[in-house]
Amino acid sequence: MRGLLCWPLAMSLLLLQPWETQLQSAGPRCHTGPLDLVFVIDSSRSVRPFEFETMRQFLVGLLRSLDVGLNATRVGVIQYSSQVQSVFPLGAFSRREDMERAIRALVPLAQGTMTGLAIQYAMNVAFSEAEGARPPKERVPRVAVIVTDGRPQDRVAEVAAQARARGIEIYAVGVQRADVGSLRAMASPPLDEHVFLVESFDLIQEFGLQFQSRLCAIDLCAEGTHGCDHHCVSSLGSYFCRCRAGFVLQRDQRSCRAIDHCSFGNHSCQHECVNSPGGPQCRCREGHDLLPDGRSCQVRDLCNGVDHGCEFQCVSEGLSYRCLCPEGRQLQADGKSCLRCREGHVDLVLLVDGSKSVRPQNFELVKRFVNQIVDFLDVSPEGTRIGLVQFSSRVRTEFPLGRYGTAAEVKQAVLAIEYMERGTMTGLALRHMVEHSFSEAQGARPRALNVPRVGLVFTDGRSQDDISVWAARAKEEGIVMYAVGVGKAVEEELREIASEPAELHVSYSPDFSTMTHLLENLKGSICPEEGISAGTELRSPCECESLVEFQGRTLGALESLTQNLAQLTARLEDLENELAHKK
Repeated sequence: MRGLLCWPLAMSLLLLQPWETQLQSAGPRCHTGPLDLVFVIDSSRSVRPFEFETMRQFLVGLLRSLDVGLNATRVGVIQYSSQVQSVFPLGAFSRREDMERAIRALVPLAQGTMTGLAIQYAMNVAFSEAEGARPPKERVPRVAVIVTDGRPQDRVAEVAAQARARGIEIYAVGVQRADVGSLRAMASPPLDEHVFLVESFDLIQEFGLQFQSRLCAIDLCAEGTHGCDHHCVSSLGSYFCRCRAGFVLQRDQRSCRAIDHCSFGNHSCQHECVNSPGGPQCRCREGHDLLPDGRSCQVRDLCNGVDHGCEFQCVSEGLSYRCLCPEGRQLQADGKSCLRCREGHVDLVLLVDGSKSVRPQNFELVKRFVNQIVDFLDVSPEGTRIGLVQFSSRVRTEFPLGRYGTAAEVKQAVLAIEYMERGTMTGLALRHMVEHSFSEAQGARPRALNVPRVGLVFTDGRSQDDISVWAARAKEEGIVMYAVGVGKAVEEELREIASEPAELHVSYSPDFSTMTHLLENLKGSICPEEGISAGTELRSPCECESLVEFQGRTLGALESLTQNLAQLTARLEDLENELAHKK
């Protein structure tokens, strides 16, 4: 111990100081770490009053050199003679001032010397959790200091062995007439470090100095020479290095290295594994996003993450995207816009789900959505005509194709529609559309004019009747079908309703509040792909260019028929030959 190298000189100087201050002058307050310390004081009749007062001052001085507190050193004091008395238990005080006050008020028992009984009490009571000792699982050292001046009047060896077996470290301090054999029977090994014998109570501070030097450790971490990469942890007279979470200590016991979790081979990352203090983390390559499972990657959908500006449809392609237009319509030079619907005619019937599951507030959102569709159409008797049918458990035509000639009129009629509620008979609505809504009586233009007929079904759930027959019938009648689903709409039903390809004719939104993004897909898709375009003159079939074009198509068709006839003739000859061989 560094503090004991000049012990004789230090002791000569210390003996000239008051007893309560001698221990304090030996150095700064002791920092021992968590410790449960119990003093077992002999107050038998053999201890004279002035000697007991000396021992009282010794205890006060030793307390002042300790780092006392609930999370540091807890101190308890018991005195004994023919009986045992608790002065204060381990959990009683956390302030040194309170402990000193209790020690100064201590009155000696002045009877026999039952040291074995005192050790038994310390083991079973003083070091119990009920008295303030910390649980064994916390591995806080338990230390008992026994101070006596005579021979025990009971047996001590057996009970002291039991106490040591329970993890109590025992220091035995004998004064004057104390029996050395009894001290050695009580103390913990090694005995030369746990047995002290002083000639009188006046010299008991000699033990205090040595005891303090054994309990207190120099904080080598505070000296700044430890060399630890991360953390330095002090221990009694020594230290050790500790690494932060996610790092491992190297062989030099000072350096720290990041744990390579990825090298273990069990990270399951689809693309790349990256080490972090908390363990392995997966990272995706550029152009991909990590999925919620923390391992899988998917191509980043730039169409949802940027303002792409595509008029009809946006398609992600890894690190980029491109815009698409409906079949038969060309992408403009800006790479985003398509030929607008104002350039053609169309008869459009909207089938709107008014079932109970939609709910009133969402039905208002649906009406607003319908009017946004109307805004990009050229509504007029010669251009686009719009009709609207609402369905639930029954079907109701809100207004037919031929009723309104302007977009303003259509939008006003849409806002006036009253919510029906009840069931979802989508099949019945499709039948009504096919049989009635596209009739000339309802305002549809004659088929001879070749005006495209478009049906748009808007629904939020599964149909309560069969849709397959009338969905197929609608497409057989030449109606181009679009299906818009929201919320609990069934994808299989949407695909069955819609025309091919489904990618261009089916749209879906998880809820009503976000369905406006579907306009990007619908905008322009319900415009005619064929038919009479506004401002396009009908060419006479007798014009020269028309005749040449007709002649070319006719000659091509005749040539194809000639080839087919030659193949059929060759096949008949083969059959005749086979029959002749069989005869």
